Amino acid sequence: MQFGFGIGPDTNWMREELTELGVQELRTPEDVDAVLGAKPKGTMLLVINSVCGCAAGNARPGVKIALDNSAKKPDHLFTVFAGQDKEATAKAREYFSEFPPSSPSFAFFKDGEIKAMIPRHRVEGRTAMDVANDLKMVFEAFCD
Repeated sequence: MQFGFGIGPDTNWMREELTELGVQELRTPEDVDAVLGAKPKGTMLLVINSVCGCAAGNARPGVKIALDNSAKKPDHLFTVFAGQDKEATAKAREYFSEFPPSSPSFAFFKDGEIKAMIPRHRVEGRTAMDVANDLKMVFEAFCD
């Protein structure tokens, strides 16, 4: 049995909750630069995943609900895992450094430019449906 901050094989399901939705993991700084540095055309949701049970437990399901119930969806879906893929997360945060680090959180880009940020305080203490509604609002505003 492992103790600590969720580091270990028992957190794989937290990754799979997103990857099963088609969200691609960025696990290294090079992965992050290859995607964010390329400034992909279209819309992109970057999920900053977390093991924090108080907030992440509703963040990941919120993504699923939003994707399942939105007419407009991002063209690209990516994630970094704060606290586990530390270097990748730090590199990703360089692309939206005007926002303080928080996890879980969501960064939304259009044509490589940050357009919206949903920080942890908009996740913590709220339901998965509340989180989904925030994401759907961003999708509606920026997705074609």
